[in-house]
Amino acid sequence: MTEERDVFEETGFLVRGDGVGLAWKRLPGRGPTLVFLPGFRSDMEGSKALHLARFAALRGQAMLRLDYSGHGSSGGRFEDGTIGLWSADALQLIDGLTEGPLVLVGSSMGGWIGLKLALALPDRVMGFVGVAAAPDFTETLIWQTMPPSAQAALMDKGVIQTPSEYGEPLPVTRALIEDGRHHLLLGGPIPLRCPVRLLQGQNDPDVPWRTALTISERIESDDVQVILIKDGDHRLSRDSDLALLEDVVLGLLPV
Repeated sequence: MTEERDVFEETGFLVRGDGVGLAWKRLPGRGPTLVFLPGFRSDMEGSKALHLARFAALRGQAMLRLDYSGHGSSGGRFEDGTIGLWSADALQLIDGLTEGPLVLVGSSMGGWIGLKLALALPDRVMGFVGVAAAPDFTETLIWQTMPPSAQAALMDKGVIQTPSEYGEPLPVTRALIEDGRHHLLLGGPIPLRCPVRLLQGQNDPDVPWRTALTISERIESDDVQVILIKDGDHRLSRDSDLALLEDVVLGLLPV
């Protein structure tokens, strides 16, 4: 596990065509560039992102972390976001702020976005790490778990508030659900050829641990490993979880 050390990063905003500023923090260094993709209503200041930033600083490894629109320090409204829009945000930041090979680390929703980016950038992505990766969650974990009355209310009102164990209720929009259906991955093969590592807690209350097995089955690469943490939760942010994440990322980097 990395020792504590101050991380001195470049910071800024990349302005989208509609004027929304996308917040980012970047460490210069050797490639490949690590890119951390946060989860649904999470941001680049979470424990996993900060731990990897310290790890990268100690190694002299280039790293980019970012906030999608409506998240963290970025502009825009969370309720206006969709999987397609947030994926485009991440792609714009990667295109504008990085060069050369990449290793993507995606947490929860960031795992879905990371898989989409790896498919979009096959010549650049040399490794993908999913932490409780949640592809297709808008359909399988939100829409399909709603009672018919909630589904009807969402279609009628355009947005409903759903309970969250992590703080204030989460707004779920009709646009999020409908757009998500254009980006589903688990219904067929995922033509990804790079090494893939999937970390998944078996005590995760949000993403069923068998999701990681399904992702592994769908990915066409032969170099896929699923690491199950029997007592792990959704966040996987304990010291032992962070040490494991670091080891897994290290294994995808050149010596």
